Amino acid sequence: MNATMRRVAIGTAVVSMALSMAACGKAGSDSADSDSKTIGLLLPENKTTRYETFDRPLMEAKIKSLCKDCDVAYNNANQDTETQKKQFDALITKGVKVIILDAVDATATKSWVDSAAKKGVKVVAYDRLAEGDVSAYVSYDNEKIGELQGQGVLNALGDKAADSELVMINGSPTDPNAALFKSGAHKVLDGKVKKIAYEQDIPDWSPDEANKKMAAAITSLGKTGFDAVYSANDGMAGGIATALKSAGIKDIPLGGQDAELAGLQRILSGTQTFTIYKGIGPEAETAAEIAVKLLKDEDIASVAPEKVDSKSKKGIPTKLYDATIVTKDNIADTIIKDKVYTADKICTADFAAACKAAGIK
Repeated sequence: MNATMRRVAIGTAVVSMALSMAACGKAGSDSADSDSKTIGLLLPENKTTRYETFDRPLMEAKIKSLCKDCDVAYNNANQDTETQKKQFDALITKGVKVIILDAVDATATKSWVDSAAKKGVKVVAYDRLAEGDVSAYVSYDNEKIGELQGQGVLNALGDKAADSELVMINGSPTDPNAALFKSGAHKVLDGKVKKIAYEQDIPDWSPDEANKKMAAAITSLGKTGFDAVYSANDGMAGGIATALKSAGIKDIPLGGQDAELAGLQRILSGTQTFTIYKGIGPEAETAAEIAVKLLKDEDIASVAPEKVDSKSKKGIPTKLYDATIVTKDNIADTIIKDKVYTADKICTADFAAACKAAGIK
């Protein structure tokens, strides 16, 4: 090859390389732009049906309505803290700048959240107050919810409350909300009932473990040795109801929480007495709105007007919502009215007669 040909070949190669590098640079820029418009969403588990049925789709829809070119990077940890940490770290590596985090273990998140905050990543603690330098928190007044649960038990017992002995099946010891539910319930129940005859915390909110603990309580106390059962949520109430049925125990007041479909159907059929209805829509949509505002560096005071403290941070901008006791008598005026579930969804063939008796059409 002569000198002229070599110069042409080299020149062509340089131009080709420059175009290739420019293309790579543009792709990288698009990727960065994409990540800067991505909001991470990490939910803790799928044993509780609300997360996949309500929380996730509600948040994704709200984020899209507020930021049409935003994406949501979603993962569910299946109740495993290490899995959630890996998911969280992967979002940081990807370049995501805002993460909505419903922690599996809210006490384990401090180092992750603090490290993310130092890199400019803003974390919205959702439903559970994660430890660390979170930017905002959206949930319910969980101690008041516990008080509602306790009041639901007292309402069910009526005049018999003062002479009644209770079984309490509490939520996961790694969930700070569970401790608040328990505290609120005790605040209402202690001194109003004869005694708490049996009490257990249930790791991971496991319905199977709740079933086993209820069976153990029946063995320990006898079939007539308790008058009501407090369950911290509807999922565990399902396991408890099965244990009661297996032992041939009927007409025992049993409360739950979350207004799950199966829980509502048990209420109608008489194997569960009440649940606590928390409007998931407002909670999920507020978390989404805060996340979008944080992504856009906008002020969040209008959507997070309160302040709460965690063990690791003071004055966290917060929005807390209220809840309602739901029994057979007000399912139509709460759950169905708010379009959480339609009457058709609740009143399947197995529950049609119970729905009719309750005036649900």
